[in-house]
Amino acid sequence: MNSLKILESAANTSRGLAMDAVAACASGHIGLPLGAAEIGAVLYGDLLRHDPSDPAWINRDRFILSAGHGSMFLYSWLHLSGYPLSIDEIKRFRQWGSMTPGHPEFGHTPGVEATTGPLGQGVGNAVGQAVAAKMLAARFNTAEHTIFDHTVWALAGDGCMQEGVAAEASAMAGHFKVDNLILIYDANNVTLDAMANKSQSEDTASRYEAYGFEVLRIEQGNDINEVQEVLGRARTSKSGRPRMVVAHTLIGKGIPEVAGTQKAHGEAGVKFVPEARKRLGLPDERFFVPDEVKAFFAHRKQALADARAGWQRIYDAWRQKNPGLAVDLDDALALRVPGDLSAKIPVFSTDAKLATRKAGETALQTVAKEVPYLMGASADLYGSTFNYIADGGDWEGGNPGGRNIRIGIREHGMGAILNGIAYHGGVRASGATFMAFADYMRGAVRLAALSRVPVIYIFTHDSVGVGEDGPTHQPVETVMGLRVIPNLDLIRPADPEETAGAWVAAIERTDGPTVLALTRQAVPMLPGDAATKRAGVRRGGYVLVRETAALEAIVIAAGSEVQHAVAAARDLGPGTRVVSLPCFSRFERESAAYRDSVLPPSCLRRVSIEAGVTLGWHKWVGVQGRALGIDRFGASAPGNLVMEEMGMTKDAVVAAVRAL
Repeated sequence: MNSLKILESAANTSRGLAMDAVAACASGHIGLPLGAAEIGAVLYGDLLRHDPSDPAWINRDRFILSAGHGSMFLYSWLHLSGYPLSIDEIKRFRQWGSMTPGHPEFGHTPGVEATTGPLGQGVGNAVGQAVAAKMLAARFNTAEHTIFDHTVWALAGDGCMQEGVAAEASAMAGHFKVDNLILIYDANNVTLDAMANKSQSEDTASRYEAYGFEVLRIEQGNDINEVQEVLGRARTSKSGRPRMVVAHTLIGKGIPEVAGTQKAHGEAGVKFVPEARKRLGLPDERFFVPDEVKAFFAHRKQALADARAGWQRIYDAWRQKNPGLAVDLDDALALRVPGDLSAKIPVFSTDAKLATRKAGETALQTVAKEVPYLMGASADLYGSTFNYIADGGDWEGGNPGGRNIRIGIREHGMGAILNGIAYHGGVRASGATFMAFADYMRGAVRLAALSRVPVIYIFTHDSVGVGEDGPTHQPVETVMGLRVIPNLDLIRPADPEETAGAWVAAIERTDGPTVLALTRQAVPMLPGDAATKRAGVRRGGYVLVRETAALEAIVIAAGSEVQHAVAAARDLGPGTRVVSLPCFSRFERESAAYRDSVLPPSCLRRVSIEAGVTLGWHKWVGVQGRALGIDRFGASAPGNLVMEEMGMTKDAVVAAVRAL
């Protein structure tokens, strides 16, 4: 059997696996796996440079299924290619504890390069992975040895193309000529609810040409010859631009009763599967893989392993010739951070009065020097968020080793791109915007938390202290709205030293993302030594001011309002304790004994203060305590006046404690 015939057989085999898996659980999306089967056959049977026996190979091509609802497409090809994904796991599609969940999950299934499903996110992830690959190549490739030269592929559908996040990320990729990116657009003209022409009439290919992509077309997306020829040209193109391949496929191909219609998108075709299997030449045996397909992929797996071994020889020679770079790469891949990083950040003056965004800028420069694989992006706000890495340079075509990316006013795209950088590995992703715009990128932040990737978000202008810009820019609800996302640490430091501690906590964390919520307005230096405050932040909460008499009341605060808690304690007397609680989730991860030492259960007179909604604070003040906050939108006026008018004052704290 010649190579094209075996690829056609493999395509039909993948169709059978997808149909059988969706039919077995009566749930899932059958249309894309059937319609794009030839694309999968050419990618996994010919073009992708990877090693199924080593899914973490650092120079592998990455493939991202942006249209993650078609997960059986990916699972079938991973299984056929020889990844550690058994046929039993294919049979357990969408079942509790299986390696084949309804949508692909990064870190859960070998060969899955990104958590996808929310449409368009995978496009941004692919851009980010391609950016990370270019950064690594610029930093570690030498004139004698090329160790990073891989390609990032993504498969997206009409729904992905409609999502704004894909447009934002694609515009950025086109502008910066991210030429190691190939985006395959599965143009089957169907969305979930209707035919695509019910909701779109644009020329998507022309739009991508305007972005700066080279656009290629596959007119017959189910013709294995044309698919192989065009995708091969996309891979070898020397245009210096990212490529989009528009592939016109037949959704649900193989089930003529629904093929080409919106009914093919989900599981509507399941009832026709028995007849479809016969038409495809598949036997009655479910989850069947022909011997010739098994043999083909076993041979390819060995060939890929041999090719990887050839790269390994180059890599070993590179390590021997460049021992310093080798150590740097090992550190970057392991996300290593100096154990004494906190001590390396200079101590701030005891009379310093700085916005925490400015203190964050100071801390960042030390962190960036000690962690050279850290990069930082900004949504057109470096001059306000102060997260530009000094001497890092702008990342662009002429400077692929730059550490600062001017992503433009594209917050959601930035979030997806940062996730892609984190998924790729070897580069630590961070990015900044105003807190009020965090919800523009919330979908990407949520996926970072779900995927446990260590992105760092710098969200400044964190309260009504923003002032004259008014309620549109005063995020009264956003801080608490981010705190509710599982596995996301939000740190809202109270002074410059806590800000230094927040940066250390964020860069040390490798199992999930962190938000640094920083002020626009200046805040005073609070009592206590630098080491204690920095360490306290890393534990999420600590006693900032300890009572000097029998404990009578506890005032709890976060961020810029801790100063009012400290001032109130002076008026309330020696029996008052002040607790700084910059990070709820970190504090919750501490032992019960530690938490009780900070917030003794015996003391029920508790008041909290934060310039945001009070929802969530009652967990810490208890049913007999009181939470002071702002349960309304802000106002346009000088920030200190807005704070005062909305009760964010020392006097309000004193009155609340005395009223208990």
